[in-house]
Amino acid sequence: MKKVLFGTMLLALVIAVPIPTMAGVDINVSIGLPPPIVFAAPPELIVLPDTYVYVVPDIEVDLFFWNGWWWRPWEGRWYRSHYYNRGWGYYNYVPSFYFDVDPGWRGYYRAYNWYGHRWNYERIPHQRVQQNWKSWQNNRHWERRGTWGVQSYKPRPQQQKQELRQQRQQQYQQRPEVQQHQQQQRQQKQRQPQVQQPQRSQPQGKPGRGGEEKQERK
Repeated sequence: MKKVLFGTMLLALVIAVPIPTMAGVDINVSIGLPPPIVFAAPPELIVLPDTYVYVVPDIEVDLFFWNGWWWRPWEGRWYRSHYYNRGWGYYNYVPSFYFDVDPGWRGYYRAYNWYGHRWNYERIPHQRVQQNWKSWQNNRHWERRGTWGVQSYKPRPQQQKQELRQQRQQQYQQRPEVQQHQQQQRQQKQRQPQVQQPQRSQPQGKPGRGGEEKQERK
């Protein structure tokens, strides 16, 4: 009888008192996937000047290939996949290549003109890009082949590239859909339970603030 009573009390204690390790469990929030892009045939790509970022120019949504992945933004969020038309997964960051992408590239593509210079871009089958992107990047393929097809092209100085990246990043952060997504992320973090940090014990024989300062200086 005593064993039954003890077991009942122990069960009630476990239910009533939260287990510390449970506080660190993440709350999974369902994130929608972007709508599919229908292709009649595998897409061709072009490489953007001064980058190793490849884009699909014949659709009205942004679809990039970079560093072995396909990338696409949607509603302020980013997704990536090993395939151009399926398998998208949420990516919780802005990929580093994106701020090297000139936002006016579509207009330059249609005009065959890159900042006042004739742009004889090459349309590349997607399979060829996937097979060769790494060796092209390692061997600086596009610099050696007529500077990305732009006549009389001169790469921007590094300082100017960095300034452009910062400017594009600021413009990106101001987009309404990006701000909305960031707000949702902040709300999600606020709803997550906080992990209680164990109190720091004072060193024996060195009580008070003075003891802590000596320990930090070691």
